[in-house]
Formats: sequence, structure tokens, C-alpha cells
Amino acid sequence: MLKRLRLKFICINMTIVMVMLCIILSLVLHSTQTSLESESLHAMERIAASPDSLIFGKPGEDESVRLPYFLLLMQNNRITIVGGDYFDLTDERMLREILRAATDASKDSGILDDYSLRYYRTTGTLGEICVFADATGDLATMHSLRNTCIIIGVASFFVFLALSFFLARWAVRPVERAWQQQRQFVSDASHELKTPLTVILTNAELLQQPEQSEQARTQLAGNILTMSQQMRGLTEELLELARADNAQSRVTMQELDVSKLISDAVLPFEPVFFEQGLSLETQVEPGITLKGCADQLRQLPEILLDNALKYSHPDTVVTLTLRRRGYSHCVLAVSNLGDALSQEELQNIFKRFYRADKARAMNHSYGLGLSIAQSICDLHHGTIRAESAGGVNTFTVDLPL
Repeated sequence: MLKRLRLKFICINMTIVMVMLCIILSLVLHSTQTSLESESLHAMERIAASPDSLIFGKPGEDESVRLPYFLLLMQNNRITIVGGDYFDLTDERMLREILRAATDASKDSGILDDYSLRYYRTTGTLGEICVFADATGDLATMHSLRNTCIIIGVASFFVFLALSFFLARWAVRPVERAWQQQRQFVSDASHELKTPLTVILTNAELLQQPEQSEQARTQLAGNILTMSQQMRGLTEELLELARADNAQSRVTMQELDVSKLISDAVLPFEPVFFEQGLSLETQVEPGITLKGCADQLRQLPEILLDNALKYSHPDTVVTLTLRRRGYSHCVLAVSNLGDALSQEELQNIFKRFYRADKARAMNHSYGLGLSIAQSICDLHHGTIRAESAGGVNTFTVDLPL
């Protein structure tokens, strides 16, 4: 799929580039040809406008005319020739053929390719006038320009093709990364669901055996219930993660008292921490307001406190603080005393299904909470980071006000 996407990107990019390049080169050719024709025809019009003065003079005497030319004036089937030394005007048969080709042409001006002459035909007071000018220079210029444009076009094609390959890899890289993350997510989710499903199926099969005692049946039913609850918890977190990922398009932002919201979210955790032999200290600066989604922001302290509850050493203190940072930001931080996190763990801890302590995999810890927290921060244009120093692990959320 990614190869087809890159190929499609290259084809579209090359089509656009080549169409634009052809248009630009065509405009250059057209404008150059038009300029050459206009300059030559303007000089030939001046010559045709005063043929009577040229009959008694030399072409070189007119300083405004700077192209080799000759003029044929037709009066009562008699042809008068005016020209310089540039052309051989002694061959009358050739001159009549040139004149016939010019008079037979549908336009009053143009180029006779067979003779490399530009002609201009008009009728004046003395009779029909046909001015011929040497077009060799113009034709050579256009031929050279066409060859140059072809060379530029071919060279540009290969240059842009190489650039398109590079840009295709760069443009598709986020898609490739997302595709790999999706595959990893599906693999991890399947693995997480496979274990409880296996336990449920095994216990259900044992429960159907008639030789099982009542006590064994009770234990097997309890195992099924425990695994079912674990699967429900995982499914709920997966749904919550999906909602957090998709909230950007449908969430409603409103002005919130985030100080009150955080304080209310912390209250249910105080008895839970007490039962686990932990102390919870809060320092919430009052009056902090920001624009956001209440349901989403309420989950941030819940996720961070739940994480601290699972990974704190017994009989220690967990600290939650909310304070302003300057005039435009607020900082929510949760610190707990626990096993120090390595640099690798600090980099990977916000990845989905990542757990620093693999032993907690069966203790309702699925490695999704911090991923949900990061999605919420992204939704509110904030950041979340983890730090570990001196055995104290701190998770810090920075949100714009």
C-alpha cells in the first residue's frame, strides 16, 4: 500500500511539474517568436509606408531599418525591385516565384520557409507592395531556443523525478509511521485480549466437566469473572483512547475553572490512597481558568494519580500541584516515590501498551492511560513529559491558558 501511495505521489507531482514546465517553456517560445515577428514586421511596415523614397535611395541609408530586405512594387504588371547588396536580385524567375508564393498566402504577413524569407504584403499609393526580409536569423534563433527548451525540459524531468522520489519518501513517512503504529496497536491489543480469553475458555471448559467439585467450580467461576472484568477494563480504555484520538473534530471548548476542576477530580482518590497506605498532598493554585473540554481535562489528574497509585513505594507521599507558569500557561505535576525510570522508559512510557513494570500486566494496568493523557494534551495544544531523579518520578502537564 505504501509503495502504491509513493508511486501515486510521484506521478501526481511529476504531472503537475511537467505541465507547469511545458506551459512556461511554451510561453517563452511564444513570447520570443512574437517579439521577433513584431520587431521585423514593424521595420517592414515602415519600409512599405515610404516606397517612393526608397526607389531613389539605398536601403542602408535608412538608419531605422536594421534587417536585410528587398521590396517589390507592382504597377500595371510591371515589377520594380528595391534592395541592397545582401540579396541576389538578378534572377527574375526566382523573384516571381517568391512573389507568387507571397501573394498566394492567406495572410498578409508570414514566413516563406522554402526561401527563409519573411514577407509583408500591402497596397499603397504606387500599387501593390510586397516587402521581403531575411528570416534566417529569426529561424536560427527559434531553432536554437527550441533545442535549448528541449534540453531544459529533459534535464528538468530527471531532476524533478529524483526530487519527487525524495519528497515521496518524506511525505509518506508520517503515513508509514502511522501505519506501523496501527499494526503495532492491533498486535498489542490482540495480545492483551488473547491472554484473558485463553484463561476464560480454559476455565469454562474445566467448569463443564462433571467431576469438578463445588469448590473447584466456584474457583473456576471466579477466575472467569476476574478475567471478564479485566477484559472489560481493557475494552473501556481502548474506547477511551479512540474517543480521545477522535475528539478534535467534535469536542466543544469552553471557559473552565481548571483549579476547581482539578480539586474536584482529586477528592475521590484520597480514601483510595489511604487504603493503600499512601499519602496524597495537593497544592492547587486557585483562580486558574482556561478554554478546554471539562470531560477530557478531568481525566488528566485521574490518569496521573492512578499511575502514581500503582507504581509508588508503600508508605510514601504522592504530590499533586497546579500552578501558573508566567501569564500564558499552567502546569499540572504529579510526583511519587518509586522505582527510578530509565532513559529508555522515559522515552517510551507514553507509547500505547508500554509498561515499565511488566509484572503489573495482570493488575489492571494496560499501558494505555498515559497514551490517553498525551492525546488529551495534544487536543488542548499542551505537552506532557516524564522525569525521574533521585527516585522521584514526576509527570508534568503544560497547558496554554
